[in-house]
Amino acid sequence: MEALLAALADPARWRLVGLLAERPRPVGVLAQLAQARQPQTTKHLQTLERAGVVTSERTGQRRIYALTPGPLRDLAVALGALADTAEQAGGRHATYDSYQRSLDAERRAATEPGWADERSFTFHRSLTERPETVWRHLTEADLLVHWWTPEDLRVSELVFEAHPGGRIVQEYRDAEDTDGSHPVVGRAEGVVEEARPGERLAYRLSPLLPDGRPAFTAHVELSLGPAGTGSDLDVHWGITDSTIDSADFIAGIEIGFGQSLDKLATTLAADRHHTDSTRTSTDTSPDTRSTT
Repeated sequence: MEALLAALADPARWRLVGLLAERPRPVGVLAQLAQARQPQTTKHLQTLERAGVVTSERTGQRRIYALTPGPLRDLAVALGALADTAEQAGGRHATYDSYQRSLDAERRAATEPGWADERSFTFHRSLTERPETVWRHLTEADLLVHWWTPEDLRVSELVFEAHPGGRIVQEYRDAEDTDGSHPVVGRAEGVVEEARPGERLAYRLSPLLPDGRPAFTAHVELSLGPAGTGSDLDVHWGITDSTIDSADFIAGIEIGFGQSLDKLATTLAADRHHTDSTRTSTDTSPDTRSTT
């Protein structure tokens, strides 16, 4: 496939492929139609032949070239599959397009300091675990690190002191930057305001601009309550102190934090499944204790 792509990348060779798609032709005629010298045309045709997209046969004093459709059909299938992946409903490209639309709107609105103050965002998730278990995932750094970023990012540094006045530090990198060799994507710092285990968590968090200034202040309130065998989690984001440069951050709140909560729900569901499977395996295993 790489050889084929390299062969087709040259405009002169692409012109020859178009001419051969019409019908097989000798090299002299191809050179004339392509308005090129015959030695150059011959070299281009030899490249296309090595790539498997044309074949040739000597007939008398002429060498006739013909198109081989198979490789082009294979390439068309591969390109179609790439396009289908990019257009997949709900996929990464759809998320990117949604963010770009939000980003354009927020940048147009960010004309003066305070432009986004009093903006708010709300989220709700029904979770499979009880509030006391969810609370641990909301406040313990070794559990937070698994879900507290959108899909395309990963936490690279995290401090979360789950008591009033406790410090919060969140640094994140690209998810595929596994060795930390690329620049940090972002950093946020804040403080915990309220922590009632299993019930309510409130904190302030400010994403930092490249020069270290806060982009805005997010006032985040999380409320937990039992719901059947699981929990209901409600989250409220309120914005204050918004700067003109905060548009890029605010544009990603709804999508980004929504993805984070989805990761939390998935993590808790997997933990519940593992716990239930382990419990079932233990309950159904034979009793091997001695009866003597």
